[in-house]
Amino acid sequence: MKKILSLLAVAIGLAACDLNLVPQDAISPETFFKTENDLLLYTNSFYNALPSAEDVYNEDVDNVVKNSLRDELQGTRVVPTSGGGWSWTPLRNINYFLANSAKCPDAKAVAKYNGLARFFRAYFYFGMVKRFGDVPWYSKTIEVSDQDMLTKARDPRTMVMDSVMADIDYAIAYLDGSRQVNTITKWTALALKSRMALYEGTFRKYHPEFNLPGADKFLDECIAASENLMTNSGYTIYKATPATAYGKLFSSDNAIPDEVILARDFSDELQVYHNLNYYTMTASYGKPGLEKKLVNSYLMADGSRFTDIKGYETMQFYEEVQNRDPRLSQTIRTPGYTRIGETAQLTSEFGATVTGYQLIKFVSAPKWDTFSKDITDMPIFRYAEVLLNFAEAKAERGTLTQADLDRSTKLTRDRVGMPNINLTTANANPDPYQAQQYTQLSGSNTGVILEIRRERRVELVMENFFRWDDIIRWKEGQLLTKTFKGMYFPGPGNYDLDKNGKIDLVIYEGTKPAVAGAQFLKLGSEILLENGNKGGNIVVNGHINKKFNEARDYLYPIPTQERLLNPKLTQNPNWE
Repeated sequence: MKKILSLLAVAIGLAACDLNLVPQDAISPETFFKTENDLLLYTNSFYNALPSAEDVYNEDVDNVVKNSLRDELQGTRVVPTSGGGWSWTPLRNINYFLANSAKCPDAKAVAKYNGLARFFRAYFYFGMVKRFGDVPWYSKTIEVSDQDMLTKARDPRTMVMDSVMADIDYAIAYLDGSRQVNTITKWTALALKSRMALYEGTFRKYHPEFNLPGADKFLDECIAASENLMTNSGYTIYKATPATAYGKLFSSDNAIPDEVILARDFSDELQVYHNLNYYTMTASYGKPGLEKKLVNSYLMADGSRFTDIKGYETMQFYEEVQNRDPRLSQTIRTPGYTRIGETAQLTSEFGATVTGYQLIKFVSAPKWDTFSKDITDMPIFRYAEVLLNFAEAKAERGTLTQADLDRSTKLTRDRVGMPNINLTTANANPDPYQAQQYTQLSGSNTGVILEIRRERRVELVMENFFRWDDIIRWKEGQLLTKTFKGMYFPGPGNYDLDKNGKIDLVIYEGTKPAVAGAQFLKLGSEILLENGNKGGNIVVNGHINKKFNEARDYLYPIPTQERLLNPKLTQNPNWE
């Protein structure tokens, strides 16, 4: 965000529950909360709960893979002693504000900033429910002496999410209706409601083991919130030429307000930076690269399926990226790629990408390549997500029409000159490649849901860890156990990746050959192919036996110390 005043620095000293700590050394309710400016200053601190730049771009599930795997992907999570995401500090500050804001005599200002506080309470609890399921619901500040509240049991997810929806509805009603890319508004609240309701509706639909009613109610809430925003907000899909529009949306120094509903702001003037360029161009952050299944999922430019082409499995890089959805060449380096403001054509740097598919989404001009010196704004909510939420909710609800697709997915496809999803065609001929990945789907809308999921994956890659949430809510944890792969090579040899007559890469065995200007990878140590010197796709982390416990891993465990301090806290299933 624009530089936020940080009024609250509350030390947390109670391990069991930090809800009872009053920030008396920072704020005195007797002298503060008297003016609208007081309310503004206090609520500015809430923005710290929003994702950092790294939380936006640092994806590492099965879209973008690295040379190491976090515990969630290895299946090696354990019950933590403390921490583990069980933190209540943001909620304490929100509830403290709501308990005192009425001291301001300006009723209109109180309603507006209470709306902001309730937006952030909904945002906080949405994160907690996604992580833990049932959690204690606290709507007021807790005193040290209130042991009943401090040691209460977890409230049912159903009750908590109903309360979350009440909070976000209040925010929608009272927040400002203008469009401000760095400030929470009514439109941000509608976008959050769309996101939360889609998550909850599909989670309840695809997870019958939790016995959660009301899936359709939440899908309908998603549809209504999305439609409200689509009809009344004035947001559009940013367009330029199809070959550059998608990329420019993310490489712009300043968030493009046509489409971006809320962004975290970065500024050279204010010396507020992030690390995106450096992250994508060095070996320091796991050498991130697009995973092969995602690359295969990009359609051809004419809307046909790449994976329907005979021999697609053994296509080499140059051939496989020709005539594809233009978003592919605006997400990774492809032949002809140049940096912003430069003319030199660059190929993938294998010292910076473990799959060969080197990321360029969000990459800005070379002057920002220095460590932690990048200033591109980071989108937290954008209009494209709302459109895709709308289409998916309608499809899951069984009410999707071609007209619905024409006002949602068609807009993201039009940006890059791609034909829209055809409802009848998609359902008549579901993509077998996508169907192999999403094993929980069935019914007459299977084909179009697969296509909407494809569109969501392609459009939202590298943003806000959407992919993790999607896998969890769709109950597709099995995807995380698959071997991650990269480019295909037929074996050791010299490779001209962009077909410009120069050798870009040498994969060799034995003694390193002498080839001027090439990158070198020694087979078996610096690069692994599926079939060794007989070739195959690059294999990433093939030595790790990944696991996902379907009976346990869709939720996180409650820390041990919290349960010792509060015996009423039950553990999540199969984490005992």
